[in-house]
Amino acid sequence: MSEGVEERATTGALGADGPADLAAEPLRVDGLEKQFGGITAVDGATFGVERGTLTGLIGPNGAGKSTTFNLVTGVHRPDAGQVTFAGEDITGMDPHRIARKGLVRTFQIARELGGMTVMENMMLAPQRQSGEALWRSVTPGLRPRVRREESDLVEQVWDTLDFFDIEHLAEEEAGGLSGGQRKLLELARALLTDPDVLLLDEPFAGVNPTLERRLLDQIHALRERGYTFLLVEHDMDLIMEQCEHVIVMHQGRILTQGSPAEVRSNEAVVEAYLGGEV
Repeated sequence: MSEGVEERATTGALGADGPADLAAEPLRVDGLEKQFGGITAVDGATFGVERGTLTGLIGPNGAGKSTTFNLVTGVHRPDAGQVTFAGEDITGMDPHRIARKGLVRTFQIARELGGMTVMENMMLAPQRQSGEALWRSVTPGLRPRVRREESDLVEQVWDTLDFFDIEHLAEEEAGGLSGGQRKLLELARALLTDPDVLLLDEPFAGVNPTLERRLLDQIHALRERGYTFLLVEHDMDLIMEQCEHVIVMHQGRILTQGSPAEVRSNEAVVEAYLGGEV
């Protein structure tokens, strides 16, 4: 992987001189609310995500997990509340602007470009490429810069494909991949955007046990390199086994949060799961 990934583990995205509170908790959600047609989907959600952790967001079906993700990443605008990232208010900001700031998400259903190869999908992921601007690509003095950037990007893409063990799929059409392979591709593409915090929306849905294990291994390897994850899942056992911090939602509200042991012993959590579809 690139030097920037290695540096992340020691300096973090804010740098060594960044404010201690922002370095410790880059993502903060306060009092988020969202209604759809008079139905409250998210009701005052408040939580933080600590840097370098794997945090799980769980709850029965309909608890408001995915809606919360959509509010944090700009897919929906909240009716009330605030989302703060690296000390900046990003509430209601467009998704592409949020992603450029280093807060990047994946989706429950992978959104690859099916008619393009895996390599082509990967090459489109990095932001602010000089070749994206037509005037830069046709200006003689800038052509060498564009070619250098493309060469560096190709090397970075191959390194990332190798890291996720999907380099053998580089020339395959993305639309022909299995569900698990698509999840690996989506996570690999997300990594190429150079994120600080990755939000994963049910990354294991529809994935066979072998690829689930591979995905988990890659997520933990990235976390050890300094990346921060917020993971939405409905599988309580998986979250309890894999995450250091767990946030539980029920009927749009944060029911409780804490370590897996603390959450497991919470009677309200047990009741919520027994009373709903897990």
